[in-house]
Amino acid sequence: MTTYAVTGATGLLGRRAVEELLDRGVPASDVVAVVRRPEAAADLAGRGVQVRHGDYSRPETLPAALAGVDRLLLVSGSEAGQRVPQHTAVVEAAAAAGVQRIVYTSIAHADTTSNPLAPEHRETEEVLRGSGVPATVLRNSWYLENYTSRIDEYLATGEIVGAAADGRVSVAPRADYAVAAAAALLADDEGPVVRELGGPGVTLADLADAVTEVTGTAVRYRDLPAEELVATLRGVGLDAGTAGFVAGIDTSIARGELDTGDADLAALLGRPVAPLADAVRAARG
Repeated sequence: MTTYAVTGATGLLGRRAVEELLDRGVPASDVVAVVRRPEAAADLAGRGVQVRHGDYSRPETLPAALAGVDRLLLVSGSEAGQRVPQHTAVVEAAAAAGVQRIVYTSIAHADTTSNPLAPEHRETEEVLRGSGVPATVLRNSWYLENYTSRIDEYLATGEIVGAAADGRVSVAPRADYAVAAAAALLADDEGPVVRELGGPGVTLADLADAVTEVTGTAVRYRDLPAEELVATLRGVGLDAGTAGFVAGIDTSIARGELDTGDADLAALLGRPVAPLADAVRAARG
């Protein structure tokens, strides 16, 4: 019997991955939900899932959390600047516990991209390579929700403002990445595996067209040079660091660094990734 663990199991991606394991017929008793606050996973415990306390920032909690685990889904942390030591603590505890495979949620083209989110993922991938534990690295592109959460803003202003030019970004719903992560955890892969995950590549102009189609309200994409985008964002209240971060992501998109194509994600899903307008419509609904 194989025991599967998911870290960050009360988060949006981790919880959906746990649910997908159960939906695929994995016995709840063979699923471990590693969480910082066990009380937040009471519903999973009620379904028979093993809920264990494990905190990335408290390495002493990790050995017990990972005891007896065969395969681990390491959902990347959300604390910028802390991810490498946090992830390293999990990887080291997994190796000590005898975990046979780690599946890690990284970022698209982590080894080559200029995306400001990439360095911590790149370093984590290096930690995995040096751990001795076989790893599947899922290099996730952008969540569709990064855009659909702002639809009301787009409708109010009539535009999406960015510095991505005609670069393509492979967006997909977060739920698709979670389902893919569960599928990768169940797969009988051998050796190191890297998959670049995302939906069909679309431009921000395509996104504006999809929002227009779904809502019936005209929205256009207005492209700016990166420095003008920073000034615009500062003008609406963002601090210099955040404005530069946003512009850095758009610059990465302009270079094609978040365009993965959809082949790897579709293979793990076992179906095509939804077209952009359909995904926006589902998110809006």
